[in-house]
Amino acid sequence: MAPVSANRGEVRLDYDVLKRGAGVCALFERKVIRVVGDDRVSFLHGMCSNVIKNAPSGAIVAALFLTEHAHLIAEFFAWIDDDSILIEIDQAAWSRAREHLEKLLVADDVEFEDCPDLVVVDVEGPRAAEAIRAATGDTVVPEEWRWTRAGEISIGNLPRFGASAGTILLPRQRVAEVLSSIESLGADFRPISTDAIDIVRVENGIARVGVDSTDKTVALEARLSRAISFDKGCYVGQETIERATARGGLKKKLYGLVVEGERVPAPNVSARFEGKEVGRLTSVAVSPRLGIIALAILNHSAWKPGTRLTIADTAGDLEAEVSDIPFPQGLK
Repeated sequence: MAPVSANRGEVRLDYDVLKRGAGVCALFERKVIRVVGDDRVSFLHGMCSNVIKNAPSGAIVAALFLTEHAHLIAEFFAWIDDDSILIEIDQAAWSRAREHLEKLLVADDVEFEDCPDLVVVDVEGPRAAEAIRAATGDTVVPEEWRWTRAGEISIGNLPRFGASAGTILLPRQRVAEVLSSIESLGADFRPISTDAIDIVRVENGIARVGVDSTDKTVALEARLSRAISFDKGCYVGQETIERATARGGLKKKLYGLVVEGERVPAPNVSARFEGKEVGRLTSVAVSPRLGIIALAILNHSAWKPGTRLTIADTAGDLEAEVSDIPFPQGLK
């Protein structure tokens, strides 16, 4: 399902709620897979970039599936349980990820079970815990990167877009009920568009695999460090990650851009430094706090914050300034 779009005024209202209260959004573009079998832990541990083997039941682990050259296939969240692991992943990425995993299954006792009835509901904002308690019968939200179960509902403290947030996994038939319960709390609680959430994601410099990356992007270039263990043993893609980390050989990396003026550039337009292309815009957002901002994987010649770039938009050139990510609070 494509992201829900909203006009600029509605997005601003949603954004304001995200900053003072809690916004809720069903992420129908996310898919949940239950991984079962005696070898599920050891297999996934060897297939992904973060630590699964020692993660306790009740933990949520951000991780990446990578090629042997550490090119990004997908980012996912692993919800660790006693007898299974739930993989929460973009639907668009799962078919390629599953094909990759099944090629490497030999005699492992591992099965992937689709959970089409489970929906991912994201609750974003400083009052997210309050909203979740109201929607789930006063269940206490666990500490960050942990989850708990309340009957048929699972509740995780998961800052997926870099801000205070929680996630509810629940049966599809209960989504409307949960959204209504949260909205009934008052003006600071409301269903919001994915457009508003995407502004928060871009402000926090969280790359979205497939949007801010291609199938040739190396994981370190996207700066998804929360999903990478740098002292973990062997896994698919580990040798490339290790070499780039140890030798400092990274030539491209994700940065933010603050675009001047009021015209919003299109995604995938060229960013130029001293006449040479140093990257292309990927995510673009209009932030009420920062103005027009974007993400781009830039050549090392343009990594210094404050560097001036020219955006070669089809409607005419725009000027932009490089920013580190997350975008600093002091901007504008």
